[in-house]
Amino acid sequence: MENRIYLGNRSVYLIEMPLTLRQLTYFLALAEERHFGNAAARVHVTQPALSMQIREMEDGLGLPLIERGRDIRLTPAGREVARRAARVLADVAEIESMARRQALGGRLNIGIIPTVAPYLLPDLLPRLPLELRVREAQTDQLMAALMDGTLDAAVIASPSVRTDLVREPLFRDRFLLAGNAARLASLGSVEALRPVALDPDHLLLLDEGHCLADQALEVCGLERRHSQVDLGASSLSTLAGLVGQGMGFTFMPEIAVRTECAAHSTMRLARFTEPQPSREVVLIGRRSTASEPWFATLAGALRRSARQRLEP
Repeated sequence: MENRIYLGNRSVYLIEMPLTLRQLTYFLALAEERHFGNAAARVHVTQPALSMQIREMEDGLGLPLIERGRDIRLTPAGREVARRAARVLADVAEIESMARRQALGGRLNIGIIPTVAPYLLPDLLPRLPLELRVREAQTDQLMAALMDGTLDAAVIASPSVRTDLVREPLFRDRFLLAGNAARLASLGSVEALRPVALDPDHLLLLDEGHCLADQALEVCGLERRHSQVDLGASSLSTLAGLVGQGMGFTFMPEIAVRTECAAHSTMRLARFTEPQPSREVVLIGRRSTASEPWFATLAGALRRSARQRLEP
């Protein structure tokens, strides 16, 4: 007996094995990475396990999805499957997110980067008409959690995000130069202070993985491999304490100024000349969740809290 069904006047062969979400996840990782080892690391399995799942997927569909060789290429069918797999997995993430919020009584899981969280959350949470569970982590971790449905939204500082995410601008966060009084005096007149004029030998930044460090290096025209730049502190508070004791300079985002100046009385600040270097802080979410009313409510509350922090 042939393994097929009839739809109208067309016969359609049934696949030998039902597709699984695991297979779709593995295949989408491979389609985006174009490398078995990188794809396996991304989904936290061994390379043989991922390869076996892709092979079973191809056998079940009766179609070759990739061209194997030195370079991984998708077949025409593979490109179409990858496109549809991305849509299916996004829908599944939305279902899981909805179910989780219902199970938790409407609680939302929100991520926020460490260079923003300590300065916005104390003002935000008591007055927010939403119940939040907040995760503080670096940008790459937040993006991964957002895409796999663990988070419902995230606050990051980034000039751009994936096209399948909604990006809601919150505020422009300008950078100030922080040091102690003697360090700032050594610069002479700060009326024409520019980031590119700073000596990298005296610059302290957050350790690798923090987007603030990357942004600071960019405005200085430097790269991470620049041997003179000290990339070691784990928090802005640590940096404020170090520069307050005269150990160098750092970039202090304006959102952090009130808190860090109160905690570190020997730290002093100077503004850069226009155009002042800055970063844009945004709220991001998946397209379907961003269309829910809570997303706009959260964005508005974040803007109000930031405005209070940034007002002179």
